[in-house]
Amino acid sequence: MNTLRAIPLPNINLIAAYSIFIASYTVFALGKFPGLKIDRPGAAIVGAVAMVAFKIVPPGQALHFIDFPTLVLLFSMMLIVGNLHLVGFFEWNVQLVLRRLNPNYLLPAVVFASGFFSAFFVNDIVCLVMVPFVLAITRRMKLAPAPYLLAVATGSNVGSVATMTGNPQNMLIGSISGIRYRDFLLHLGPVALAGAFVDWGVLHWAFMRKRPAAAPDQELELPALDLSRLTKPVIVVTAVIAGFLAGVPPAMMAALGAAALLITRTTDPRKLYERVDWGLLVFFVGLFLIVGGAENAGIVSRLLALVRNWNLQRLDVFTLVVALFSNIVSNVPAVMLLKSLVPGFADPHTAWLGLAMASTLAGNLTITGSVANIIVIESAKPEVHIGFWDYFRVGFPITILTLLIGLLWLALVR
Repeated sequence: MNTLRAIPLPNINLIAAYSIFIASYTVFALGKFPGLKIDRPGAAIVGAVAMVAFKIVPPGQALHFIDFPTLVLLFSMMLIVGNLHLVGFFEWNVQLVLRRLNPNYLLPAVVFASGFFSAFFVNDIVCLVMVPFVLAITRRMKLAPAPYLLAVATGSNVGSVATMTGNPQNMLIGSISGIRYRDFLLHLGPVALAGAFVDWGVLHWAFMRKRPAAAPDQELELPALDLSRLTKPVIVVTAVIAGFLAGVPPAMMAALGAAALLITRTTDPRKLYERVDWGLLVFFVGLFLIVGGAENAGIVSRLLALVRNWNLQRLDVFTLVVALFSNIVSNVPAVMLLKSLVPGFADPHTAWLGLAMASTLAGNLTITGSVANIIVIESAKPEVHIGFWDYFRVGFPITILTLLIGLLWLALVR
């Protein structure tokens, strides 16, 4: 990775660098460019190409700015989780847990199921799986679906903080920091567990305290499952997670697992490729080059100089700044900017964990705080509409309380 050091640039290139950076981060913040339909991945592509075209990022150095272990880990986990999705692993497990559950315990079951799966797999994909199931089961039990959809979004965000494979920004932090998977889990797993209880408590307080007890419905039928198709993916996933915990580099272990799953006589690889979020991968590549160009032009150092006087060495101040940046420009772009600060901290290990914790938990503040939230809200339409304030009235207390838990825990174990 490139060190944070500006290089001399002509004035026209410097102006171009600022224009590209501001325009790109405007799209990252708003979700699209005003007057155009360009989205975040599109803005990342355009911004990256422009950085190279104006020689802010010299073409020969472009690959130097890209963190390939992060891309390999993200791509490999998408293939692994996509395979599990194709064979019905998630749907069957969730129904196995919930089919005989009293409706009064459905809310915590959804929170903890979403959180558990998101702790080991990419939370965005977990949300894609959970939403149709939650809609189906609430329809069957004659329950209002909104609280349970909010449980999916907030529970998956909280659960994903536990490991470096829980979400894209954790993968980036895990790759750059060199923190081992097991170390990451031991430090942030308790935050995820405590956060899940807070999530359940807030949602219960907001939706369930005045609701009469629901009568148990008849048993749900499990979907047909071909165990012969499930055996190999489960063995591979178990081996991958065991490798993570044993200290094998996550990118290598995930790549080996993904490669093993591609050797098959039953699954069409094209169906698996369709499960890959190519837009997210493109977004990461483009963002690496945009931030690299901003570093070359001195933009990042000037931006970070504005907050250096805030005593970011203090964990509470750093947590607040990360949460603020994450909700202005989204968590992955925020992490890309702030990662340059951490190596200079007196305790970079705790700072990396704080960056992962705050950028993830801050995603629960608003609908646009994380991609997982947007997936849940958009996937539920047109059957259920959840507005900004519907989300914010539970997202705000969940975010504040879980950030406080994470801050106190990291301060205790540092």
